[in-house]
Amino acid sequence: MWGFFRRGGARRRLIVGLHGAISDAARHPALYTGLHVPDTVEGRFESLSLHVYLVLRRLDRLPPPAADVAQELVDSIFAELDASLRELGVSDMGVGKRMKKLGASFYGRVSGYDEAMKAQAGGDAALRHALARNILGAAGAGEEDLAAAPLARYVRAAEAALARADLDALLTAGPPFPDPGAFAGAPLTEDRPA
Repeated sequence: MWGFFRRGGARRRLIVGLHGAISDAARHPALYTGLHVPDTVEGRFESLSLHVYLVLRRLDRLPPPAADVAQELVDSIFAELDASLRELGVSDMGVGKRMKKLGASFYGRVSGYDEAMKAQAGGDAALRHALARNILGAAGAGEEDLAAAPLARYVRAAEAALARADLDALLTAGPPFPDPGAFAGAPLTEDRPA
C-alpha cells in the first residue's frame, strides 16, 4: 500500500477520502439533535474541528508516514474552508483575514482539547468544560458543563475506537467514529462520574 500511497494522485485520493469521512462524521444529525451541538455555521465548524482533532490525536500516536498524513489532512481541511468562504462571496482580502482567524481558532481548540483530554484530576470535568465553552458556547463552569457530558462521553468513545485503528484502516475504511445518537440523553449530574 505504501508504494501506492507515495504516488501523488493515489495519495491525494486517500487524503480526500479521509477528509470526507471526517466531514461526514462531523455532520451526523445526532450531534445536533441529541448532543446539543448548535446547528449553525459556527457549530458545524466546532464539530469539524473536534473530529479533525480526534483523528490528528490518533495520527500523532502512529508511526511514519502518519505525520505526513496529518499535515496533508490539515492542508485539505483548510483548502476546503478557503473554497467555502470564496463560494460565500467573501473577497480575496477578506478570505485571508478570515482564514487566519479560523486557523487561530482551530489551533486554539486543538490545544485546549489536548490539555482537557490529558487532565486526570476531576475525571472528565476539564473535557466537559472545554466542550461547553467551545461547542455549546457556555461562558462558565456549572450546569453548562453538565450539559456537555453526553458530548464528552461521545468524545471518549471516539478516542477509544480510534485507538484501535491503524493508519491503513483510517485511510481505507475511515475513522471508526461511534454513533453519536447512542450518547444522547440527560446530562450527568455532578455526583455521577463522567
